[in-house]
Amino acid sequence: MEYVILALLVLVLGLLLYSQLKRSTGIPGDIGQTALFVQQQIDSLRTEVNQNLKNASDTLALGLKATTDIVNHQLQIVTTQLSSVTQQLQTNTGQVGSRLDNAARVIQDVQNKLGELSKATQEIKELGQSVSKLEDLLKAPKLRGGLGELLLEDLMKQVLPPGTYQTQYAFRSGYKVDAIIQTAGGKIAVDAKFPFENFKKFIQAQSEQEQKAAYRIFISDVKKHIDNIAQKYIVPDEGTFDFALMYIPAENIYYETIIKDTILGEDESIHAYAIKRHVVPVSPNSFYAHLMVLHLGFKGLQIEKSAKEIRNALARLDTELKKFGDVFATLGVHITNAKNSYDKADKQLSSFADKLMVIQSAPEAEPPKQLDAFSDAASRGVSP
Repeated sequence: MEYVILALLVLVLGLLLYSQLKRSTGIPGDIGQTALFVQQQIDSLRTEVNQNLKNASDTLALGLKATTDIVNHQLQIVTTQLSSVTQQLQTNTGQVGSRLDNAARVIQDVQNKLGELSKATQEIKELGQSVSKLEDLLKAPKLRGGLGELLLEDLMKQVLPPGTYQTQYAFRSGYKVDAIIQTAGGKIAVDAKFPFENFKKFIQAQSEQEQKAAYRIFISDVKKHIDNIAQKYIVPDEGTFDFALMYIPAENIYYETIIKDTILGEDESIHAYAIKRHVVPVSPNSFYAHLMVLHLGFKGLQIEKSAKEIRNALARLDTELKKFGDVFATLGVHITNAKNSYDKADKQLSSFADKLMVIQSAPEAEPPKQLDAFSDAASRGVSP
């Protein structure tokens, strides 16, 4: 289009210049020639304009085609990228959905756990109340002693074989000990009724003076208890050893009573006093060690008893073996006789077979004349 406009401008300027020259020179013009010239110029211009339009159209078509190809290529790239982005969005959406589901499940699990935790907290609270009630119940010495006896019996039941111990064993004097352990050498008395009311006061004391006062009372109670055990439960006339066990049902009480007995600078410790009275203090752990030693002793006795039974069984087996040896020797004699008889019969059979073979291999001979006479008489029906 720019070329066409430029050509038209050039043509118009040429006509204007030509008219101006004619006026200025006064030369008459030929209108027909002028029109012809103008027509030729217009045709030439039309041809040039058409050619330029064609060139421009071809250029524009090529450019438009190139642009269309570029746009289509870009559209294809964009479509591919859009498809990839869409797929990625779908994948991410699925992952987000899955993670949301997992998060929902986790939240639900947390809520369930919180519910269970709340329930467990309530149970712990109820258990605490029950423990508090149990502690109130165990303030009664009789119930507390019954619990100690129960724990003592359970410990012996776990270690000792049945029949080697007995609870609430009664002596002829009428006194009953919490447990008696029957060994091969005698009976071991075990007492589990340990006084610790004043020990509790000793633990709960606020001042040092109150603590020392409560501890002295506690020591006095323990020594009285030791005297009772030595007097009531060490009875050699009824088969007991010359000592008894004082079962202290708690390790902390055993530690404070036996291990840390010099806290107040006493002249004679509880342990020394108990040993002098032939009473041995034991805690759950040390009593378990004593029971294990007794268990090994019972096991050794059982092994010895089994060994005696095995020796008796071996003696019986030796007698039976001797009887079997006699029978076996007799059987050997019979077998030897049978073998000799077999060998003799075998020799006779071999001799008979040899003779039979000789007879079978000999040629046939003419019958004796006496036999022929018998044959003729038989054919005639008369006796010879």
